[in-house]
Amino acid sequence: MESGGIEGKDQEISSSPSPTPPSITLEEWRGSSSAKLYRTAVITADPSSLALERSGSRWHHFWRKILEAFVPEGFPGSVTPDYVPFQVWDSLQGLSTYIRSMLSTQALLGAIGVGEKSATVIGATFQWFLRDLTGMLGGILFTFYQGSNLDSNAKMWRLVADFMNDLGMLMDLVSPLFPSAFVAILCLGSLSRAFTGVASGATRAALTQHFALENNAADISAKEGSQETMATMIGMALGMLMAHVTRGHPIVVWVSFLPLTMFHMYANYKAVQCLSLNTLNNERSSILLQYFMQNGKVLSPQEVSRREHVFPVWASWHSSNNAESLYRHVYVAVRASSLKHSDMMELSRSASTHYRRAKYLLLERKGVIHVINHKEATPADILQSYVHALVLTNLVDRTQSLHTESRLWMDEHYPVFIVKLKSAGWATERLLSPSVVWRADWFCSPSDEKIN
Repeated sequence: MESGGIEGKDQEISSSPSPTPPSITLEEWRGSSSAKLYRTAVITADPSSLALERSGSRWHHFWRKILEAFVPEGFPGSVTPDYVPFQVWDSLQGLSTYIRSMLSTQALLGAIGVGEKSATVIGATFQWFLRDLTGMLGGILFTFYQGSNLDSNAKMWRLVADFMNDLGMLMDLVSPLFPSAFVAILCLGSLSRAFTGVASGATRAALTQHFALENNAADISAKEGSQETMATMIGMALGMLMAHVTRGHPIVVWVSFLPLTMFHMYANYKAVQCLSLNTLNNERSSILLQYFMQNGKVLSPQEVSRREHVFPVWASWHSSNNAESLYRHVYVAVRASSLKHSDMMELSRSASTHYRRAKYLLLERKGVIHVINHKEATPADILQSYVHALVLTNLVDRTQSLHTESRLWMDEHYPVFIVKLKSAGWATERLLSPSVVWRADWFCSPSDEKIN
């Protein structure tokens, strides 16, 4: 009977209906991280139906897909705030460049002899070969002399690069007017554009690293390629149209070319003016230190960006006596073999006193500070040596005990200065300056005790 009772219970349980599954609502989100997600759809399911409700219109989704081909993933949170204004002005200047390139190329091809029966293929080929060869050699020489300086002055060299590009296009346009000097003008134009290629490529890499907030430099570079391609296509179409309209009318060509060149230079200036770089180069360090010594506060990258000038020193109207131009009186990584006997004697005294624990020596001559870095100096030591040199420059003509007072200031205020720089968003790992290729090691006599 017990057995029969158990079997009856089993049959009763198995014959009972299975529980009805509950309904579920599932939201669909898109993005690479929680900070960049946006909802695309809401899906609701119950035992009898499935409902799908998409977020946003079809046009909204279509526009987002188009936008993803031109902006980095996670935009705008994955890039710095100055990315958008810079790219807008950069695209506008690129558009101007491509329109003008059609005009200058048309003039150049006409000067070579394209379309003329008297022109020979070998002659045109040889002229084009000289043009390219000059550009290649010029690019190598420019890299040799200025390669290490491009990263530290990205904003300035960005302007210089585009100015050289304008100069190269101008020479292409001028070349038909001087047939006897055509080859020389052609090579000079190619040389100018070679400088542009090196400087523009190097500064672009530095700016891409600046924009990348989430180690997405490759994505930013790829999307910039898409933006440049789009600007190129539009510029080529407008340039072809303009070249067709202005063909045979040299005055109209010049009237079109010159305003476009002026706009190109203005757009480049606005583009670099938008940048708020947070790296420490010579000028930004000088501005920050001078303000800190006067007010005890540290400026933000945006505030420093409004104060620093982006033109080369020879094109700057700022006075060299400006307090924020202290960096022009400091020379980093001085070559020891260039020092005089009196310089060596002064270094001998200061090495055993003021700089006994430092990985650098400072030498003041007529208001100019020379920095000699130890062969074991780290990037942090080089940054400290440069700040110390700026402090020394600021104290010139104010005290007779330059080294003593500057060392006391560094001991008391330098750690606080670095902490405040980090809090304000500055990168304090190193000083962006031309490569420190000259270093030194020093000993004090008569004990020959090595100074570290």
